[in-house]
Amino acid sequence: MKPIKKNKLVITIHASAEKIFLFLLNPANTSKWVEGIVHEEASAWPVQEGTIYRNQNSDGEWNEYIVTSLEKNKSFIMKMKDGNYHVRYMFVPISETETELEYFEWVIRDVLPDPFTKDSLMKLKSVVEAS
Repeated sequence: MKPIKKNKLVITIHASAEKIFLFLLNPANTSKWVEGIVHEEASAWPVQEGTIYRNQNSDGEWNEYIVTSLEKNKSFIMKMKDGNYHVRYMFVPISETETELEYFEWVIRDVLPDPFTKDSLMKLKSVVEAS
């Protein structure tokens, strides 16, 4: 795969923006759809700007992310503690039961170490629609 600094993926999910928004913010759900994450926790609930998420991968390594922007049922942005990696989730309702999700990740320095693929979002779609 060609090295990239930014990655944008879009998928339609048959669920309300609110349902997807709440699913993604719940740290108990991350390991259900993100390959390699075995545990995640948040420093505050309900989530707000400044909330810190910590997740552990299958190698036992921990990463920290901080919520830098949060607009209920519309979008949220997180950045890695080192300030290099960022991710934005945007929710665009198509109808009451269908939402377009835009996943956008980028780095300030270097290249994305492991960019998400459409398969990642297909797994998210499958898990959300089944819940």
